[in-house]
Amino acid sequence: MGQLLVEGGEPERNLERACKMIALAKERECDIVLLPENLDLAWTHPSAKTEAQPIPGPFSDILCREAIRHSLYICAGLTEKEKDTVYDSAILIDAKGSIILKYHKINTLAVEQEFYAVGNSLSVVNTPFGKIGVNICADNYMDGLAIGHVLGRMGAQVILSPSSWTVSYAVTEKDDPYGEKWLKPYSLLAKMFNLVVIGTTSVGVIVGGPYEGKKMIGCSLAVGPQGIIARGRFNEFAGELIVAEFEVPRNQAKGTLIGDKIKEQNDLAKKDPIEILKF
Repeated sequence: MGQLLVEGGEPERNLERACKMIALAKERECDIVLLPENLDLAWTHPSAKTEAQPIPGPFSDILCREAIRHSLYICAGLTEKEKDTVYDSAILIDAKGSIILKYHKINTLAVEQEFYAVGNSLSVVNTPFGKIGVNICADNYMDGLAIGHVLGRMGAQVILSPSSWTVSYAVTEKDDPYGEKWLKPYSLLAKMFNLVVIGTTSVGVIVGGPYEGKKMIGCSLAVGPQGIIARGRFNEFAGELIVAEFEVPRNQAKGTLIGDKIKEQNDLAKKDPIEILKF
């Protein structure tokens, strides 16, 4: 999890930091590095309207070259211009530098709809590490959990989610950075579908756009069926690489058998609403 400082409207600096984080991931013997949402221009920065690039394009090409150079997989969030439309996008690049999956964010916040169009498709891809699905940040809100459910039903064993978690300056390290907002949906998905959900978030102060003055606070999170695997530090200066090591779960339930498993979980939750979230 490459918890990265992302500056609004500064793609060269942001991508330079991303390249350094990728090199560090290789040094730490990682197989996949997950980078934040809109790491090129920053989430909801006004430059999205004028500076977004196509995919493939100059920004994604940099990441593809790094994947080849370090022989690892990279998942990253970029701002994509597709004809006359801009998307909040995520790509998964294999170790040979090929983009093997591209996704457009579906569960867009009201505040970001001025900048990004809504995506209309989901997919998973087979890799040497198992079947991987990709979504983005608020796709994992409780109200967007159907997105994760679809990826789970498609057979995803790992869901990678470039993210940008933002809070006001009133929120400090003393506060619970996850709570119901992130830990609950990640946990529900992980337990119901026997998979791992990983979200890497950006850090830094937001300059420009509707969230100006707020801060991106890190707290990158990896959750499996048994609980939290790894997490990042909380604060706007916590740029760091967090290594999450885990065995990829083997999915057993498919099709209607998944429904049976979900019913089982729901029955458990009715008996003890807290039990489903215990680790």
